[in-house]
Amino acid sequence: MKDTRFPKFLIFINALVPLALMLWDVYQRRVGANPLEFVTRTTGMLTLVFLMITLAVSPLRQITRLNWLVEFRRLLGLFAFFYGVLHLITYIWFDRFFNFKSVPGDVVSRPFIAIGMLAFFLMAPLAITSTNKMVKRLGGKRWNQLHKLVYVAGIAGVLHFWLLVKSDTRLPLTFGFVLMLLLAHRLFVKFYPPVKPMPGASVLPPD
Repeated sequence: MKDTRFPKFLIFINALVPLALMLWDVYQRRVGANPLEFVTRTTGMLTLVFLMITLAVSPLRQITRLNWLVEFRRLLGLFAFFYGVLHLITYIWFDRFFNFKSVPGDVVSRPFIAIGMLAFFLMAPLAITSTNKMVKRLGGKRWNQLHKLVYVAGIAGVLHFWLLVKSDTRLPLTFGFVLMLLLAHRLFVKFYPPVKPMPGASVLPPD
């Protein structure tokens, strides 16, 4: 197994760069007339970006046969959840002003909020069960079944973004296209698994 400690460190640092740039732009007041919208859109976009990158790890590993790529999936997934938490905090803080009683009514009246909440709460158990202890406690089979919810969370996240933008839908459609390709690859591998290697050849570990 390749030593991935340094690449993980680089991913960790680079995953925080967008947050630092966003905060710097807010501090410098270079976020337009509506800072709330800028922060909300940015954190939501980063959630989707890291979610798509996380989903791309397994296909990339299968195509390149670089098994050590799976070592980065957990870290990338946790960053997707991290930015999802920031996205939710932005909504609770600046949109609802911590008036939690108003949240249910807002969820009912604005469907895109409800779908966004669904995406977040689907990601939450995936983040909680990402540790090695939880994998052992759940067992590999149940853990894999649970973590398939990430695709449902991805669909809900893209739909949330699409309903939010209303007019210019190019970005959410781009995310939707990427997600469709990732889902198509997973289905293709499921129904048309690769030919088993000859005895003695290396075998890819399961997802």
